[in-house]
Amino acid sequence: MDFKAAIPYGAYWSTPFTRWQGSLAHLHSIEFAAHVARQELAKRKIDPLIFDHGVLGFSVPQKHSFYGLPWLLGMAGAMQAGGPTVMQACATGVRSLLACVQEIEVGMATTALAVNCDRTSNGPHIYYPNPKGAGGTGVAEDWVMENFNYDPIGRHAMLLTAENVAARHQITTAEQHEVVLLREEQYRMALADDSAFLKRFMSLPFAVPAANFKKTVASIDGDEGISQSTAEGLAALKPVAPGGTVTFGGQTHPADGNAAIVVTTAQGARELSTNPKIAVTIHGFGQARVELAYMPEAMVPAAQQALSQAGVSIKQLKAIKTHNPFAVNDVFFARQTGVDVKQLNNYGCSLVWGHPQAPMGTRAIIELIEELALRGGGYGLFTGCAAGDSAMAVVLKVGDA
Repeated sequence: MDFKAAIPYGAYWSTPFTRWQGSLAHLHSIEFAAHVARQELAKRKIDPLIFDHGVLGFSVPQKHSFYGLPWLLGMAGAMQAGGPTVMQACATGVRSLLACVQEIEVGMATTALAVNCDRTSNGPHIYYPNPKGAGGTGVAEDWVMENFNYDPIGRHAMLLTAENVAARHQITTAEQHEVVLLREEQYRMALADDSAFLKRFMSLPFAVPAANFKKTVASIDGDEGISQSTAEGLAALKPVAPGGTVTFGGQTHPADGNAAIVVTTAQGARELSTNPKIAVTIHGFGQARVELAYMPEAMVPAAQQALSQAGVSIKQLKAIKTHNPFAVNDVFFARQTGVDVKQLNNYGCSLVWGHPQAPMGTRAIIELIEELALRGGGYGLFTGCAAGDSAMAVVLKVGDA
């Protein structure tokens, strides 16, 4: 399928991702995303007044997040544009992209900005009043920690979904650790030549602003809190769950950061591209939901749906990126699709650079575009699971304009 909407090459960005309670922990995620958007749009000479639509995605609420997308775009200099705020856990990056594409497809907008942000650090502690409770007492929730550890349908932690898939498909700890070492090696490709790959879409060194955004308080050279694993170190780890297979080394870490993508018409993409000779077109989306507590499995049917809509076979793909909160995800995906696990996630993935939830998929899509550009073009797929045993996927193509 060919959509009217396109992504201008280079009209996207990501901050570094920092392990929670790190260098970005003091920043309001929505205000920070607007601050970065204003800077990155100026860097690309894109006037914020060009936008007639936007989508904000997050999964951890912040103060005043009730005002959502209009507030963010207003802070970014686009007071004229409106749009929704969406929340679909780790699938939010694809969902916000699809929401922009749909708006352009039906003729309700011509140029949109999909912004995704999250701060897992210092997550909100929420109190829900209940006047009819005992003594008028309500209930409280630690938004980040409790939802990591409790699916309200199955009453299980997300870790169990990985263990269930590992048990069903006989995925061993050793297999998971092999993937971890491979993914860290692939990420080091992004750090080569003074982080040349990352600098294709990330402003480095990155100036960390104060909480009031009036001065710079630190500078970071890239993603913060990346593990440096060894085979011996991983082998010494015990599974987190008794009798399980997943170790702390075989899963990702919570993180903070934001990322954004401009979506527009084909003509608009040529005008806003940093290289008008390169076209980035969108061809298919997919979503899926699988059996309760088998979340990593959902990425495969979501990918199959996106490929079917695009009219592309998996053998035609030049690059594949996955969201892999657990190394189990990639072992399962490779087995089910026949793709060599070594061909997935060149230059980086969420298993390595962390899990700020909503912006994770956006950064993966950006990295997919840049890998395809380096490889001379072709079709690419991003697929990733999300809370609720669901997943979303997208197929796009990089080629000659």
